[in-house]
Amino acid sequence: MPVITFKYQDLKDLGITIKKDELIDTLPMMSSDIEDFDDEEIKIEFFPNRPDNLSVEGVARSFKGFIGQEIGLPNYEITPSGEFVVVDEQVAKIRPYIAFAKIEGIDFKGDKLKYIMDFQENLHWVIGRDRKKVAIGIHNADVVNAPYKYIATAKDENEFIPLEKSSTMTPYEILTKHEKGVDYAHLIEDFDKYPLILDKDNQILSMPPIINGELTKLKEDTANIIVDVTGTDEKAVNQTLNIICSSFAEVGGKIKSMEVRYIDKSIVSPDLSPQIKNVHVDVTNKLIGGTDLNAEEIHKLLLKARFDAEIINENELKVFIPSYRIDILHEVDIVENIAVQYRINNVVAKLPNVNTVAHENDWIKSENTIREVMIGLGFQEIMSLMLTNEKAHYTNMLQKEEDHVQVSRPITIDRTMIRTSLINSLMEFLEDNKHEDLPQKIFEIGDVLYLDESKENKVRTSKKLAGLICHSTANFTEIKSVVTSTVSNLGYSMEISDSENPSFISGRASDLKGDSKNSSIRGFFGEISPEVISNFNLEYPVIAFEIEFIS
Repeated sequence: MPVITFKYQDLKDLGITIKKDELIDTLPMMSSDIEDFDDEEIKIEFFPNRPDNLSVEGVARSFKGFIGQEIGLPNYEITPSGEFVVVDEQVAKIRPYIAFAKIEGIDFKGDKLKYIMDFQENLHWVIGRDRKKVAIGIHNADVVNAPYKYIATAKDENEFIPLEKSSTMTPYEILTKHEKGVDYAHLIEDFDKYPLILDKDNQILSMPPIINGELTKLKEDTANIIVDVTGTDEKAVNQTLNIICSSFAEVGGKIKSMEVRYIDKSIVSPDLSPQIKNVHVDVTNKLIGGTDLNAEEIHKLLLKARFDAEIINENELKVFIPSYRIDILHEVDIVENIAVQYRINNVVAKLPNVNTVAHENDWIKSENTIREVMIGLGFQEIMSLMLTNEKAHYTNMLQKEEDHVQVSRPITIDRTMIRTSLINSLMEFLEDNKHEDLPQKIFEIGDVLYLDESKENKVRTSKKLAGLICHSTANFTEIKSVVTSTVSNLGYSMEISDSENPSFISGRASDLKGDSKNSSIRGFFGEISPEVISNFNLEYPVIAFEIEFIS
């Protein structure tokens, strides 16, 4: 989960004078975890559904509501700047959406500059999918002049000095030679042109989503800034800008709106208008359980959650939700916030009025049989997360990236998608345990998830078994013997054929299929490619198999 670090003094500066011990006791009740603390600093983890709490200003705002120091919807004044940005239609194919804002009267002294950089990167992860969906640029507003342009430039045109460099580079040189360019080149390298943001004098502010220009670098004496947010999702772009502007407003920043002129429309950003939804008293009490709240009590709790509310009748309230609360999608989300403010320890525990008769699931029975077979063959079971990332799942395994289920707000770079195979998780386990004695024989039984338009929820779950063996003489004959024994002991027939799986050495891999009375299997096995082995920083041969069970 995203972790933010700040000093107790930072909270005092924001008007919170609560004692440290009380602070430590209270924060976990606000849907957070305290990772570490000492006499000066505290590290807090927040779930990715609360990106508004990824800055110390956001934490202070929520905390003030929780303890009743400040309640209700924060009021952030926005005045027009009279400035605008023109969006070139050519950029629509690359990174089509942009939002702009100007914020004046900012203090970056002390640790504040570091905090905003951390805030920016956390938002890149939580909302931006590592800048793919959303990327943020924050610039010194006093060195550039409106109007601004958001264009698509040729690869070798519009040289500028990128952040932390001393000489000019072309956009293509940035992608191939600059550290950030190399890291994020995959986001735009397939296009003929690259995005740029320029001012009226053609000075370059940034090359989204890669790097800002050195010209607009923030310093401790910077007082006025421009925030740009670009991306592939218009809603996410505007939500991100709202979160950033709201955070700066908490410390006295004066927000000024800017017009974004597309070829077919114009918008003004930021738009901090509240979202409006209704919540019902009966639904609230039913979902929380163990409560008998009335409309007045719910109204008070909503104010502490930093919402506004109007009582429509004894069973319904109209709720005004701040623009930075992008996690509120349904009535149930509002109820969750009511429960947090009520405090979970105050909820009376009640047993549900339900009678059931349980029996062992058929797959669990099969799973236990599989486990017995694998342990009998000398394997040790591991259990890994279903979440992985594209680099480990596809790139490191030499597999072509296919459509897959992505995590909308990944916690870390390592957990951005749901797996379709178990092999890379086993390889990562070997990498983490390469210091252990050989041979290593590991297996996993687990779920994978495929996109499937024919299903109501557009996804299909499948059961798989995978195994890896690592030692100096591991070879095709050994893994074939293991697979043959496994399949036979599980009661399946087996047919094998040549495989072209790129994860394996050519000519030393096979596909398999088989049947039993009630189901069928398919899969593959062989010797892992040396390139794949090297990608996971391993030094010895690895042989592997994977079997999918088909009902």
